[in-house]
Amino acid sequence: MTDQIEPAILTALVEQAQAQGANSPTLRALVEEASERGAMRVLRHVGLEDEQALRDVRELRDLLGAWRVARRTAWHTIVRWVITGLMLAIVAGLTLKLKLWPPAG
Repeated sequence: MTDQIEPAILTALVEQAQAQGANSPTLRALVEEASERGAMRVLRHVGLEDEQALRDVRELRDLLGAWRVARRTAWHTIVRWVITGLMLAIVAGLTLKLKLWPPAG
C-alpha cells in the first residue's frame, strides 16, 4: 500500500515545487539525489555499503545458482533411478512370465 502512496506524495510535492517556481531539471536532480542517498542508507543498514559487497552478492548468486543446479541434478538422478527400477521390474516380470528364468534343466 505504501508503494501506491509514496509516488502520489512525490508527484504532489513536485507539482507544488513547480507551482512555486522550481524548474523540472532541478526537481529531477533533487529527486535523483534523494533516491540515491536513500538507497545508500538502505545498503548501509543491511551491511552492503563496503567495497566487498558486490563480490559478496556475486558469490551468493553463484552459490544459489550452484544449489539450483545440484537440486535439479538430484531430481533427474532420482527420476532416472525410478525409471531404471521400473524397467528392471518389467524385464524381471516378463522373464518369469515367459519362464525364461530359472533355466529348465
